[in-house]
Amino acid sequence: MTRHVPRPLAAVAKAAALAAAATMIALAGATPAHADTVRDLEYWLADYGFTTAWNSSRGEGVTVAVIDTGVNGDVAELRGAVTGGTDVSGLGSPDGQTPVGDDPNHGTMVASLLAGRGSGEGNGVIGVAPEADLLTASVAFGQDTGATKSNDDQIAEAVKWAVDSGADVINMSLTRNTRDWPESWDDAFMYAFEHDVVIVAAAGNRGSGTSEVGAPATIPGVLTVAGVDRDKNASFDASSQGITIAVAAPSEDLVGVLPDGSYVQWSGTSAAAPIVTGLVALVRSEYPELDAASVIERLIRTADPHGDEVQTALYGFGIIDPVAALTAEVDEVDANPLGSLADWIALHRRADAPETSTDGEEQEIVPIADPPLPRSDGAQTLLPTAWTLAYITVPLSLVAGFGTLAALLGIGATRHTRRTVRTREQ
Repeated sequence: MTRHVPRPLAAVAKAAALAAAATMIALAGATPAHADTVRDLEYWLADYGFTTAWNSSRGEGVTVAVIDTGVNGDVAELRGAVTGGTDVSGLGSPDGQTPVGDDPNHGTMVASLLAGRGSGEGNGVIGVAPEADLLTASVAFGQDTGATKSNDDQIAEAVKWAVDSGADVINMSLTRNTRDWPESWDDAFMYAFEHDVVIVAAAGNRGSGTSEVGAPATIPGVLTVAGVDRDKNASFDASSQGITIAVAAPSEDLVGVLPDGSYVQWSGTSAAAPIVTGLVALVRSEYPELDAASVIERLIRTADPHGDEVQTALYGFGIIDPVAALTAEVDEVDANPLGSLADWIALHRRADAPETSTDGEEQEIVPIADPPLPRSDGAQTLLPTAWTLAYITVPLSLVAGFGTLAALLGIGATRHTRRTVRTREQ
């Protein structure tokens, strides 16, 4: 698995020069960045209409659970936001606020995008639902973290805990990297759906090795989020594709907070998912009478279809439109428009058999925090990568080679013909 190294944010005076010279932009170090630097980088708040949507709703009264590597509620942006927590890994603190796993920064970054309060008036990262309450369930993603329970069991336990703790929405910026999932997730996700909870999941990142969506993004009824770039086109590296995608959201050059309080820019559907989760919180706050199915219907029916009137494997039903999601007239529905897990279980579980390896033993699948897209500096982007070699450099070289050969043969044939004609004329 490719591991992301977050991009630290540096002093304001240097930001423009660094941006022109390379893709590495620093925003924080020993000295905190000025507030306007951080806020100005949160382009999605204005570009997608969140600042306008806040005139209607800021997520007040809605509880969102973040099932991830743990959320440090002591950073300035999240003080007062985290109202409860648990650790299901056996490695963290009982309140779920001690980061664990092989990417311990992940959970705090996700939470700040979702419900950050800023660090003062106009300062720091503000999330898309800045008045929503957060629950944190820390999971130790990774094969050798020392956890006594498998990742699958930790996640199932975390989902049930979130429901019992009053979550209205659950954010899952993680992937199992397989389309299937364990039966323990059947029970946990059914428990959430039966208690009217919306579950939001990241589609995964092609640039980190996930070519197609994996569970939980494949589970019927889950609101799966794909990623788009700054121009609102499908992000090639920062988003997987699949028929279960529901909506798309910004996934590149997003700003988050690390557990030590510093700021980073990162990309991936790990970051797109909490933006959509925050939008769900805004809708549930504005329309408290709506059930989960009608909340999801509101999001997908008001999404910008991006030129397609049907659900696609790149954008789902379209790119989120927060203002329309809060103000448009949308009919309520009787069933989740993204499918029924209960129906899927009834149809498929009877024929399912456990996956086995070549030696006959059951194969273990280890869920991971959906890894943000790794970013390389300007010099590295000039060098060939495995992708460019496979899909650009080698094919173009072959085409150029054959083209050159054909041209040479054509020139030779032309010269031969001319010599033959001259000989005959003589």
